[in-house]
Amino acid sequence: MQATDQIIKKTFPITGLSCASCAVSAESMLSATPGVIHVGVNFANASATVEYEPDQVTPQQLKAAIQSIGYDLVTDESPEAAEALEDLHQQQFRTLRKKALWSIIFSVPLVIIGMFFMDIPYGNYIMWALSTPVVLVFGRQFFVNAWRQAKHRNANMDTLVALSTSIAYIFSVFNTLYPEYWHSRGLHAHVYFEAAAVVITFILLGRLLEEKAKSNTSSAIKKLIGLQPKTVTLIRSNDETIEVPLAQVQVGDLLLVKPGEKIPVDGIVTSGSSYIDESMISGEPLPVLKEAEAEVFAGTINQKGVLRFKATKVGGDTMLAQIIKLVQEAQGSKAPVQQLVDKIAGIFVPVVTGIAILTMIVWVIFGGDNGFTQGLLAMVTVLVIACPCALGLATPTAIMVGVGKGAENGLLIKDAESLELAHKVDAIVLDKTGTITAGKPVVTGIEWANTQAAALSAVLYSMEQQSEHPLASAVVKYMNAEKPVNLDRFESVTGKGVEASYKGQRYFIGSRTYINEQKVTVPATLEGKSNAWLADAATVIWFANQKEALAVIAIMDQLKDTSAAAVAQLQQMGVAVYMLTGDNAQTAKIVADKTGIKHYKAGVLPSEKAAFVKELQQKGHIVAMVGDGINDSHALAQADVSIAMGHGTDIAMDVARMTIISSDLQQLPKAIRLSRQTVKLIRQNLFWAFIYNLIGIPLAAGVLYPINGFQLDPMIAGAAMALSSVSVVSNSLRLKWSKL
Repeated sequence: MQATDQIIKKTFPITGLSCASCAVSAESMLSATPGVIHVGVNFANASATVEYEPDQVTPQQLKAAIQSIGYDLVTDESPEAAEALEDLHQQQFRTLRKKALWSIIFSVPLVIIGMFFMDIPYGNYIMWALSTPVVLVFGRQFFVNAWRQAKHRNANMDTLVALSTSIAYIFSVFNTLYPEYWHSRGLHAHVYFEAAAVVITFILLGRLLEEKAKSNTSSAIKKLIGLQPKTVTLIRSNDETIEVPLAQVQVGDLLLVKPGEKIPVDGIVTSGSSYIDESMISGEPLPVLKEAEAEVFAGTINQKGVLRFKATKVGGDTMLAQIIKLVQEAQGSKAPVQQLVDKIAGIFVPVVTGIAILTMIVWVIFGGDNGFTQGLLAMVTVLVIACPCALGLATPTAIMVGVGKGAENGLLIKDAESLELAHKVDAIVLDKTGTITAGKPVVTGIEWANTQAAALSAVLYSMEQQSEHPLASAVVKYMNAEKPVNLDRFESVTGKGVEASYKGQRYFIGSRTYINEQKVTVPATLEGKSNAWLADAATVIWFANQKEALAVIAIMDQLKDTSAAAVAQLQQMGVAVYMLTGDNAQTAKIVADKTGIKHYKAGVLPSEKAAFVKELQQKGHIVAMVGDGINDSHALAQADVSIAMGHGTDIAMDVARMTIISSDLQQLPKAIRLSRQTVKLIRQNLFWAFIYNLIGIPLAAGVLYPINGFQLDPMIAGAAMALSSVSVVSNSLRLKWSKL
């Protein structure tokens, strides 16, 4: 297949999946469709993430491929379709609940008769009447789904349920109508109506609990979607306001937000001022002041003032929509361990069916007079107890809860692989600027030569206001209480500084070299202060007139408050921390000393960052790279786990597989702890799922019968099968309430 430049990646909901092997069938069908590059079908959240070439295959063709094997793909991406799908899920849940409830109502008297009152007149006929609605009406879905699979030479969990219950039911009907067949052979005509009905009841009940638990795993998505208001206040050209649905808002529209309301779309404030709670996006607890020209984001909450703002991003382009999309994709992606589990689930049903038939044959040959009856019972029990669902749910439910937990804690995880791999990280490489430091230079001090010099602060402020140098804005911000003066002349000297004239005097701002070129005298007090600041890794700017230096200004890219604590936590967790920076060695050393970083390199070029990551990998380390700029993108791509700071460049965030939305380095230890907890859960889930089947299937086959006469009842098998799936999902949900 000739690859094109354009590959589309989309996540589609799938309806009709009933077990893990269904997901495998759907995945293999989509994978076989021409034009499809990669597919991942997630049973836990009933979705398919498909990478495809749009000139070779369309979503409608993908839908047709899935429909051919009895499932359906929802390709409509409109809000109405999403609501309709949610309504369908709710309706299916209500139907399932009704079926489970009625099955219980019919099964309870059935079990009581089967266990204590089998000898009452017409007992078998009463049990037949009670079991028929359960098997043929409430359990109809199992037979329909099994038939659909059989038509395409597939088998799934429904196949096992349909086979086991139909065999038990038909065998019991035969024994009720023709008991003399067994009596003539000196055997009692046993019936297993209660087994067939109770198995279906337990499985329906298990699926009900499973659906309830699975809906809890996606609560993070529901919370994020709930941040979007349904209607917005639109300001028309005549200043009239009107309420319109969110879907009608277009880029460029002027919107009004009142106190307590949610910001509906991303935009730029045009008038008004207010504090906005951005904690759901940034993780920062303190509200942020928003005035004219400030950016606002969908889903954040306006607190006190009234804001007018112009929409810049709407619909799927808003930051909140992108976060929702990334979380959905991550929850639908597969951890590497899931690939193996999928293969096992794919061959599980045929293997179990084979074991069940073999069990029957062995019982018939070696079971004596009751060999056929007990063999039939054992075969039914094997088919009932085998459960690929627990295996299929083990990994995706843990991943879904883990990704959701990350989103709630300001960690945007783009795929399951990075979440799984992060627990192995033993080396973290940090960029300095914007990662360990704030990335924004601020003035930390101004030292004046004397009070006469200080009186010229308005001249300094006015010169910096006109300067285009990046550091000038830091000085302007620091001195914003000053009132500017009208300079007679202003000139920028490229690469050196600025020069201006005011009231017949010439003034200079720039580096020490530039000031020295003007041959001015430098007071000892300023010299001493400059040296002290330089020793502390500050950038020093000089202000002078044509005779003497008047002031020195210290500008620093300050450490983030949490950087040192984050480094200490990482080191306590056994992770080696490295810092790479393009800055000079002196600055790098001071930052490293202040944060407790033992390994650092200064004067590093972007390509050298990637080479350093590769060097660590060659030594056997699993490396995480943390950065925020375009210059970090190469190293981020090279690393095993790539993490971007949320306030960094779009390129860094595109390349990285995780994003710390708040840019707080203390989220790093949280990310690793989250990964460790998630992987621990996956291992627990898989262990119990495998152990359950390894113990359950031989017990069901009757392996203990020759030793102590124990034979597992199909009803107990049905309960155990249902419990195995529910226990796996419940175990995953524990992560929601654990601390990071």
